[in-house]
Amino acid sequence: MCSKVIGRKGVGMAAERSGIFEGNDPIAIAQRWLSEAEKTEPEDPNAIALATVDADGLPNVRMVLLKEIEADAFVFYTNFEGKKGQELAAHPRAAFVMHWKSLRRQVRVRGPVERVEDAQADAYYASRSLQSRLGAWASDQSRPLESRASLMAKVAKVTATKGTSPARPPFWGGFRIRPVEIELWADGPFRLHDRFRFVRGTDSQGGWTAARLNP
Repeated sequence: MCSKVIGRKGVGMAAERSGIFEGNDPIAIAQRWLSEAEKTEPEDPNAIALATVDADGLPNVRMVLLKEIEADAFVFYTNFEGKKGQELAAHPRAAFVMHWKSLRRQVRVRGPVERVEDAQADAYYASRSLQSRLGAWASDQSRPLESRASLMAKVAKVTATKGTSPARPPFWGGFRIRPVEIELWADGPFRLHDRFRFVRGTDSQGGWTAARLNP
């Protein structure tokens, strides 16, 4: 669990972090901001731009949907055999940014990545629409596709063979990012933005140290 205790630097500026920045746990603040964005953002307030790296160290960035904020981690789901799944298996570290135009705020996260437990992935998969569950079986994510017609033919074949209650594909599941660094950003007048960077401590308590950054 993420400690509520933060380092001495963070305590020194606790009073400055009031209003939307109030609190010593940046994950809890991110959850609060997402809850606000769900009321104001017109589409997919949980969309994140997720960055991974390939075998040559070249970054890849794409939009995915964040499905859960845990006490000490952020969770999303994907095809393990797709580009991002392969890159995360080879280099289990990632970063993402979540930006809301309606709130004029963003959250940046970096940290190591691990797979979500099977039971948790099964539960989320079962909560998806039937069409999405069948689509997970039909798509060879990131690999060349002859045509959309061939994809839809594969969906029809999967529908006929898997029925109305398909099990989770073994090649599909969740990833959990355990952040070691989180930056909270809010737009300010004349580009004088508010930025706070939280770094997770390495001691047994695993608390957070906070620092204000220049815009």
